[in-house]
Amino acid sequence: MAMVLTQTYLEASQKKALGLRSKKTGRNVSELMRDAVDALLLGVSADELKQLDAATQRAQIDIVGMKNALDQNALEHTAFLTEMTRLRGLHA
Repeated sequence: MAMVLTQTYLEASQKKALGLRSKKTGRNVSELMRDAVDALLLGVSADELKQLDAATQRAQIDIVGMKNALDQNALEHTAFLTEMTRLRGLHA
C-alpha cells in the first residue's frame, strides 16, 4: 500500500505517550497512529478501546495466574508420582 506523508499536530502528552507505547511494543509511532486512524474509521470509540485494553490487561493477569496454578499442579503431580513409585518399591 502506498504511504502518503501527513503532518499532524499532537499535544505534548500525546507525543510522549506515543513514544512510550512505541518503545513498549517495538512498533514505530507511524504504525501506532495508522492503527488509531483505522480504529476511528471502523467506528471504534476511544472509550471502547480503553475498555478493550482494560479487559486485555485483566485477561493477561488471569492467564499468568492460570499458568502459575498449572505449574504448581505439575510439580505436585510429579511429587505424587515419585512418592507412589517409592511406596511401590517398599512393598515389592
